[in-house]
Amino acid sequence: MGKVETLHRMSTQDITLDDVERRVSLASKALMRLAGPDGHWCFELEADATIPSEYILYHHFRGSIPSAELEGKIANYLRRTQSAQHDGWSLVHDGPFDMSATVKAYFALKMIGDSIEAPHMRRAREAILRRGGAAHANVFTRTLLALYGEVPWSAVPVMPVEVMLLPRWFPFHLDKVSYWARTVMVPLFVLQAKKPRARNPRGIGIQELFVEPPERVKRWPAGPQESSPWRPVFAAIDKVLQKVEGSFPAGSRARAIDKAVAFVSERLNGEDGLGAIFPAMVNAVLMYEALGYPEDHPLVATARSSVEKLVTVKEHEAYVQPCLSPVWDTALSAHALMEAGGVEAERHAKRALDWLKPLQVLDIKGDWAASKPNVRPGGWAFQYANPHYPDLDDTAVVVMAMDRAQVRRSPGPDAADYGQSIARAREWVEGLQSRDGGWAAFDADNTYHYLNYIPFSDHGALLDPPTADVTARCVSMLAQLGETRESCPPLDRGVAYLLADQEADGSWYGRWGMNYIYGTWSVLCALNAAGVDPASEPVRRAVNWLTTIQNPDGGWGEDAASYKLEYRGYERAPSTASQTAWALLGLMAAGEADSPAVARGINYLTRSQGADGLWTEDRYTATGFPRVFYLRYHGYAKFFPLWALARYRNLQQSNSRRVAVGM
Repeated sequence: MGKVETLHRMSTQDITLDDVERRVSLASKALMRLAGPDGHWCFELEADATIPSEYILYHHFRGSIPSAELEGKIANYLRRTQSAQHDGWSLVHDGPFDMSATVKAYFALKMIGDSIEAPHMRRAREAILRRGGAAHANVFTRTLLALYGEVPWSAVPVMPVEVMLLPRWFPFHLDKVSYWARTVMVPLFVLQAKKPRARNPRGIGIQELFVEPPERVKRWPAGPQESSPWRPVFAAIDKVLQKVEGSFPAGSRARAIDKAVAFVSERLNGEDGLGAIFPAMVNAVLMYEALGYPEDHPLVATARSSVEKLVTVKEHEAYVQPCLSPVWDTALSAHALMEAGGVEAERHAKRALDWLKPLQVLDIKGDWAASKPNVRPGGWAFQYANPHYPDLDDTAVVVMAMDRAQVRRSPGPDAADYGQSIARAREWVEGLQSRDGGWAAFDADNTYHYLNYIPFSDHGALLDPPTADVTARCVSMLAQLGETRESCPPLDRGVAYLLADQEADGSWYGRWGMNYIYGTWSVLCALNAAGVDPASEPVRRAVNWLTTIQNPDGGWGEDAASYKLEYRGYERAPSTASQTAWALLGLMAAGEADSPAVARGINYLTRSQGADGLWTEDRYTATGFPRVFYLRYHGYAKFFPLWALARYRNLQQSNSRRVAVGM
């Protein structure tokens, strides 16, 4: 009864187009003010306490202690993000206790100088010990502890560097894992082979976090997804490798290390870093130093600089971003501003696209070419530079923005001309379609699912298989470019993939955004663009699902718990601006612009908008790896709500309620 009363209260129903227009104007001006001088946007990208903790431990491993001011600000961040409910650290805002994040945060704070008897440290330690101690941390945490000598190397599954020499037909090969796994693991192979010990100038350890002395632990924990027939097989292999790893022939080990170093050095990517992601960058620095490269060696200096570019310092706090997101932020902001319309917004959008245009990777065949050697490069990466690893999601979003700009602008000397960029990107996207008709983020046919059961992959995120959200974006792109299911076999296969991938409740899984709201928004946009009848059964089921899960306040929210292995249905959470915007964009793509649910959602966005024209959200609404690593895009609450409000206004002012673009 309370929900019905809330949904029908006048304050959640009344809204005029004039109200919406004012909100759109306010939000678009605020977003334009946040653009850089060259026209691009790059908002903060925040993960959990793990990354800043690892940054501290990385420096103390090397003996390169950060300044007291920086350490103090990182400590402030870590103390603030400690949970008052469970005394540990979570992977998301208000999330459950996470052992690995808590162990690393405790270690970092102790390294910085916090007394272990300080109240926050005592509470964290007791929370760790109540749950079985630091022995229950994940593989990457135990690897770090082994490098510090806190646990024996038997705590870490063996990944011998000799895997660099394996042929491609072998069950494990670098080409068979995801880009992020490759870039993180290759330098880590060398560290496992060399087993360097942290310099640790302050001599800090965390033995007090173990229930049983680490050297006596006989059975280290496995990931929750490893309960399959593969688990005992891989466990037996690891047991053998633990015994023989130290006796591999010196010649093959040297060749393997050389190959690993060549892999890293070729992809070092200047000061944007290996893979342009923090864990790979850190491992690259440590690899070079373990091999005896001097501190002033150009490769070492470059690798070190890439790490420091991720440090974000504020007045009282500092943290470290896992990577930077300029291409993604800029393309999505351009879409939002084109939806908002107006001379200034259109001008800012064109400047953004002109900034994006030269970042297209046209001359480097990245790792994706291992499975698609005859495809020409033509994609965009997520970061400022990452030419070996462009991604399908960014590329499709950039192309749709360029196409919108090109169609909308009248002929003239400043008219947008992105034809060649669009053509090359389309060629690359079509070429990276997987055999099942779907698209993955970075590779094609990266579906060697048995590899998620190796002991090293306790996070269960070793692969990059096709997903509904990325497939939807590629389908949307092809459809927006004028293709139909009849004219374009890749589009037809993509739509078939999406229809087959729908959940029983009508939703779609969102791999890169949280979660089923994100996936369902993405797919409804694609189905609309591809001409699927909005009255069709799959679309109606999705609309019913989105309508059913709307919160009493008119917004939408979804918790990270929805990624649990055994999906039991939607995990309700407080409304957020970005998830509300996704739900609204999805419903409007399905022809629901006049529905009461959409009116309530639009009303929620107008009520929650700040005086500065923007929205705020503390909750994490994006995904790095399900169940392991989540993201808070600080830009999502700035451009997605604007986009949804402008879309609603445009449809209400139109003679048609059909969305005419791919997103």
